[in-house]
Amino acid sequence: MEKWRILQTIARFVLPLHLIVRPMTCDKLGRYSRLIGRSCIMPTKYDSPITDMPTSLTELKGLIQKAVGGDNLRQPYESIWVSSSSCPTTPSHTMYMPLLCVVAQGSKQVTLGDEQYIYDTGHFLLNTVTLPATSRVLDASPEKPHLGMTIGLDPAMVGSVIAEAGLPTPTAGTPLRAMESSPIDCGLLDAVVRLARFFDSPRESPYLRSLVLREIIYLLLKGPQAARLHQIVPGLGQTQRVARAISWLRDNYDKPLTIEKLARESGMSSSALHHHFKDVTALTPLQFQKQLRLQEARRLMVSEGMDAANAGFKVGYDDPSYFSRDYRRFFGAPPRQHVERLRGDAVQIESAP
Repeated sequence: MEKWRILQTIARFVLPLHLIVRPMTCDKLGRYSRLIGRSCIMPTKYDSPITDMPTSLTELKGLIQKAVGGDNLRQPYESIWVSSSSCPTTPSHTMYMPLLCVVAQGSKQVTLGDEQYIYDTGHFLLNTVTLPATSRVLDASPEKPHLGMTIGLDPAMVGSVIAEAGLPTPTAGTPLRAMESSPIDCGLLDAVVRLARFFDSPRESPYLRSLVLREIIYLLLKGPQAARLHQIVPGLGQTQRVARAISWLRDNYDKPLTIEKLARESGMSSSALHHHFKDVTALTPLQFQKQLRLQEARRLMVSEGMDAANAGFKVGYDDPSYFSRDYRRFFGAPPRQHVERLRGDAVQIESAP
């Protein structure tokens, strides 16, 4: 009976496991199929559909709705978030970590610098570098709420998948923008659905969940966003120098910034830093630092009750009027008015998109 239960679990959550370096032969897979009482077909391509798109979306909608339970943002497991919104939302400023975002219903827009990315049931969003961005739900209603799932991407796991699968490293060149929206295929959506099924199966989750996460990474690495995902791996090209600059800015956002010092910290010339930093983030280093400062100041005022002058000073502003001017330009309202509105609406500053 124990063997039977294990095989049923593998069939429900893990098969088809494209990531196995030595895939099962069709004969061996057939024997497993007969044992678990279901038919399995070994896909001939890594992006072959396992189920049709509407069926997968319907199941994913149900799994997210059950996990969230109304308008909310929840984290069922480490580095996995699910959210629901029954109406379009105002822009929300947050830090985007390396992640994959999938929508089961509705659509969402992310603004990075002057660029906008829209993703919906037919597209996923991939981000490979930690950066500040603005997001909002576009399409949602009480009858058809926006339903989304966000999966954090671990650089170490991405590097491990690349090494174990023997995938080639892209030719070095100009760094790609860290964020992009791309069409989702049935194979990737199917893997996301199988990951969501763990919301109901905590006992099987810890080990098998990592297998499905690796499969998702593998499918991304075999798809059109492979070169962008390679940028997440430490030590690969100019993007990692930009990542070092971003890390320094996050740790020192409250300190005066000179491009020369940041260039030394990242191992690039000043001109190369400016060029590559904007290639990856769509922002200049000074714009990036300003957004970090303003988001942290907002958090201090909303979560810790700090007044605007002290919050501005805490994040590196010497002039309160200059801080208020930057804050109003970025958030669309003066600090006090904006914070009062956030508190009055009981808005939670999101930790995940």
